Amino acid sequence: MIIAISDNSDIPIYQQIRNQIVMGISDGRLAMGEQLPTVRGLAEEIGINSMTVNKAYQLLKQEGYIYTDRRNGARVRESFDGRPGLSKESEETLGRIISEARIGGMTKEDFYQLCEKYFKERK
Repeated sequence: MIIAISDNSDIPIYQQIRNQIVMGISDGRLAMGEQLPTVRGLAEEIGINSMTVNKAYQLLKQEGYIYTDRRNGARVRESFDGRPGLSKESEETLGRIISEARIGGMTKEDFYQLCEKYFKERK
């Protein structure tokens, strides 16, 4: 999986890494149990500080998307059973997106169609 970082984004780099890994898990580019690059290796590949990658991995671990062990490094979890649908931060982001859509004149039906499109693409 290739991670592309945007230096011009308002989203912090660690959050961009986190988001792309979550999307990779969702759409199958990252398989259950797949080993992720080492912190140092990913940092070198992207050209960023290893502490930034470490922060992303710690967040992913805290949220339950990955697990780590000393011998095998970071891996995608084997199962996501029993996980809540969205984190509090994701719910807040969704609320902001809905507000922007509403202000922009989007109907609820159009918004649902857009959600359906992205939900299908990520399976």
